[in-house]
Amino acid sequence: MQITVDLDLCESHGSCVFAAPGIFSFDDDDYLLYEPAPDDGLRGAADRAAASCPVRAITVAAAP
Repeated sequence: MQITVDLDLCESHGSCVFAAPGIFSFDDDDYLLYEPAPDDGLRGAADRAAASCPVRAITVAAAP
């Protein structure tokens, strides 16, 4: 699985962090951190995180 976040669109609402804390987090400066190629077992959480993003900055796709 491949995750892409358009950081130009991201407004740091944090809904992805709550939906998929195994993939998304914030650093000490509230900058979004994420695992771009998480384990496929986290696909459900990744899809929930993408769906919860109010600005649709997250894309989840099959691994290349």
